[in-house]
Amino acid sequence: MSVLATARELLPGRDDYDFRPPVLRADLLAGVTVGVVALPLALAFGVSSGAGPAAGLVTAVVAGIVAAVFGGSPVQVSGPTGAMAVVLAPIVAVHGASSVAMVAVLGGLVVLVAGTARLGRLVGYLPWPVVEGFTLGIACIIFLQQVPQALGTTASPGRNPLPAAGTAIAHAVTGTGAAWTAAIVALVAGLMLALPKLHRGIPASLVAVAVTTVAAEIVHAPVPRIGGLPSTLTPALPSFALGTVRDLAGAVVAVAALAAIESLLSARVAATMTRGGPPVGPTRPDRELVGQGLASIASGLFGGMPATGAIARTAVNVRSGARTRLSAITHALVILAVIYAATGLVSRIPLAVLAGVLMVTSLRMVPFAAIREVVRASRASAITFAATALVTIAADLILAVEIGLLVAAFFALRHLAGAAHARREPLQGPATAGDEHIAVFRFEGAMFWGASERVLTDLAGTTDDVDVVVLRLSGLHTLDATGAKALGETIEELEGRGVTVLVKGVRQHHRHLLTATGALGKLSHGNHLFTTLDEAVTHARSHVRHAHPA
Repeated sequence: MSVLATARELLPGRDDYDFRPPVLRADLLAGVTVGVVALPLALAFGVSSGAGPAAGLVTAVVAGIVAAVFGGSPVQVSGPTGAMAVVLAPIVAVHGASSVAMVAVLGGLVVLVAGTARLGRLVGYLPWPVVEGFTLGIACIIFLQQVPQALGTTASPGRNPLPAAGTAIAHAVTGTGAAWTAAIVALVAGLMLALPKLHRGIPASLVAVAVTTVAAEIVHAPVPRIGGLPSTLTPALPSFALGTVRDLAGAVVAVAALAAIESLLSARVAATMTRGGPPVGPTRPDRELVGQGLASIASGLFGGMPATGAIARTAVNVRSGARTRLSAITHALVILAVIYAATGLVSRIPLAVLAGVLMVTSLRMVPFAAIREVVRASRASAITFAATALVTIAADLILAVEIGLLVAAFFALRHLAGAAHARREPLQGPATAGDEHIAVFRFEGAMFWGASERVLTDLAGTTDDVDVVVLRLSGLHTLDATGAKALGETIEELEGRGVTVLVKGVRQHHRHLLTATGALGKLSHGNHLFTTLDEAVTHARSHVRHAHPA
């Protein structure tokens, strides 16, 4: 592909927008709706990550606009997310909140390079049970992270959320400081769950935040508040000390991997949701990575967090009628208006309110229907799903994806190996004298390192009292170097026992491998390679007649 064509595919264009009045009206309305929903989440995820509420707002605005303009999904909404907050929390605990901006810039560069290298389609290789297990694990972590705040205590920075939640519950049972925060969380959760039942158009999270904050102010609730927020957005280049960069290399890779995976999964969900509705533009995964990389870089330069595509906000955007990326830009501008016009009001929001918002959000993230489907699908998918979810909660998100992939690969290879076989089949046509000295084996499936030894051992053990063996390889769809080498060794063993081996139906793309490994060279004669079974059987019968004359 030419440089011009690549640039055209990865960069914004005029056809990204549609300014016809009906489309424009739909985009603006959807953008305002998503902005209202995203505001409390941006604050909450900023606090949850340890970077602070200001970082969450900055990310929602700066990354939201840049990802919308340069990203590959026409309806994707980007910003701070729960999964990214989970990854950032231990980084902040070790290196401080000032490290987040640098991680955002460096992680964004990695994602940008991945996009220009056209690696966007690799997310399609993630198994479904791994994706669902990852999603469940993130939801559980987000919920557990809020338990200390909801019970009026604080957890040690970087501590695993599961034992931290257990400690908070134990303190709440024996202490008396949890009543105010628990009541606030209960009120927020009750409003968020009840309001949509009254009318789906009510922005439940924003109303819950507003009502609960006003109530806390009226009764002078003695609970921690968000505190001061920036009233402007100003660029600030992070410090890039060589030693710090080296220490954060692992964190940068983890952030980049998560940003790429979550953004592409969200874009894929968005593309699925738009099917059957009003037409929207195509989703381009490589451009999506470019856009998300630039978004994280821009966010870091303004003191924000790494950004990703946000599945929940994207879903709200699509359900609200979004047609182009103008809706995501509008959502960011709504939050920007809050930064300039209402920082004083926002600073009075109790932190427990944000904990309640995130608890309800995490419960809504749990893919209950998908969990039932995964568990019922097969034992392998259930084990893969459970392993991914458990490792996500107990250890690390990136490690969880790696473990999930390994478990899925194990079961896939096990299934592939089990499907490989070499079956002995009767000779076709009328029987002739000497046919009992001919054995025809039909190979099917995959002859690779995980199956070759078993298949060929079974074959070698069923060739007693046989003078000629015909190997039918046309049904072999996969062959690797190990399988080709093992096949050659089997041919050599049979020939050494005085059994003539004939090979039929070698596929063209397997011939080079069998030749390179010397397998075909083990045949006793060059004309023992056939294209049809009739030719091979005729030759085998001729050979038997010479070996056993009447």
